[in-house]
Amino acid sequence: MEIAELIRLFRSGASDHTIARLLHHTRRTVARYRRWAQTQGLLAGDPPRLAGLHQQVQLSLPSPLPPQQTSSVACYAAEIAAWRAKGVEAAAIRARLEERHQRPISYQAVWRFLRRQERALPETFVRVEVAAGSEAQVDFGDAGLTIDPASNALRKTWVFVLVLSHSRHLYAELVFDQRVETWLLCHQHAFSAFGGVPARIVPDNLKAAIVKASFTEPVAQRAYRECAQHYGFLIDPNPPRSPHLKGKVEQGGVHYVKRNFLAGRDPAALDVLNRALRTWTTEVAGQRVHGTTRQRPLVRFKEVEQAALLPLPATPYDPALWQQAMVYRDGYVSFERAYYSAPYRLVGQALWVRGGARTVDLYTQDHQLVATHDRARAPGERQTELAHLPPEKLPGLLLTREGCRTQAEAIGPTTLALVQRLLEHRPEDRLRSAGRVLSLARHYTPQRLEAACARAGHFGEADYATVKRILQQELDRQPLPAPVATGGAAGYTFVRQAGDFVASLLAAAAGVR
Repeated sequence: MEIAELIRLFRSGASDHTIARLLHHTRRTVARYRRWAQTQGLLAGDPPRLAGLHQQVQLSLPSPLPPQQTSSVACYAAEIAAWRAKGVEAAAIRARLEERHQRPISYQAVWRFLRRQERALPETFVRVEVAAGSEAQVDFGDAGLTIDPASNALRKTWVFVLVLSHSRHLYAELVFDQRVETWLLCHQHAFSAFGGVPARIVPDNLKAAIVKASFTEPVAQRAYRECAQHYGFLIDPNPPRSPHLKGKVEQGGVHYVKRNFLAGRDPAALDVLNRALRTWTTEVAGQRVHGTTRQRPLVRFKEVEQAALLPLPATPYDPALWQQAMVYRDGYVSFERAYYSAPYRLVGQALWVRGGARTVDLYTQDHQLVATHDRARAPGERQTELAHLPPEKLPGLLLTREGCRTQAEAIGPTTLALVQRLLEHRPEDRLRSAGRVLSLARHYTPQRLEAACARAGHFGEADYATVKRILQQELDRQPLPAPVATGGAAGYTFVRQAGDFVASLLAAAAGVR
């Protein structure tokens, strides 16, 4: 290293430790040359001329700057390089050298040799500028604590920032979570504020946006894909572990908002802060002279970029949440703590559930729509479509006393009388028996059921089993027997039940014994 570079470092104020590290000399050597430079008056006043400096070195230094020390392991450079190419670390290289050459090897010597050989060049970056309207970068950032207006309590808060890459104009909003619905709603608000949509959006790999992060084949979250299709933008996720590729939103967006708007503020209500943030975005952030473009972002946006954005669709996107759910044995899927019916043939299968602001749609795995429900208004609520239930389960599900009376009245008076008798029975509840009697009208006909009820009532047997037996044996098609006349003077007709006759016989027999 030339003496001129050493003098330049001395004059810059660099320490002996720093210079020794940069020039690969010991601090003792650097200190010796600092003392020499001080005695020669080279560290104060105007910088020495290069030609004069070389002459001064030749006259005042007994020998030129000593060469860099030769490493004690430099003679093994080829072996070290071969091991290093295979990924062998410094400690193992030292051990292998000692085994092969049967002499002690300093670990520090190996480490210093590798450091000098593998000294990395500074990483370089290429600044990328894009056309107006072609790109926006978006991210969330930690915004500390704000006051929840609903509970008046402090809550963890995030700041959503979307920066238009050409003009550097930004949209920012404070939120309480990073859920999918919040992520999509913030996009909707940003597009509305800009009056248009950028052609491509570069998000980070947060869960609300990206299901699978990848350099070549990233997979976006389904609701985010649907949002992109609605507005017409492309999703271009940032490659994993590459925050420098979206520096416009990292430094010029999230970091800028935190450093300038949020820093030093006392906690306030979220809605109050968001109103102040919208004003700050236009009056402060939009009017500053940007460090890279050297233009005011809001002016550049209005004059150039706004006209280049994609037009907004006729209706805003309805933020929807997609998730998979199993159809349980009762024929319902669970979504957001409410329940929605699905066709009973799909029991045991997984469905895609799309939960919008007003409706919930159910799709099969091959994207066939099978049901649409109004969104439940409260947890635990059930939304049921009767057509989704097994047909044989419907009568019992819909069975009511008033419904039974209405059906029986439509069939005929004897059916109504029999059903009414069953409904009035106490203490057992005979509602299901009444329903089963009425179900016979579907298997036979209402006319035959009316005739069967009349025959059962004629013999005093008003129950389901009797009516069903009459229909099965087609006794309802036969005429009712004539009343039995007794020999009384008044000509009264008296018909006794068979059970009463048997009971009297048994009582008489007991008296004889």
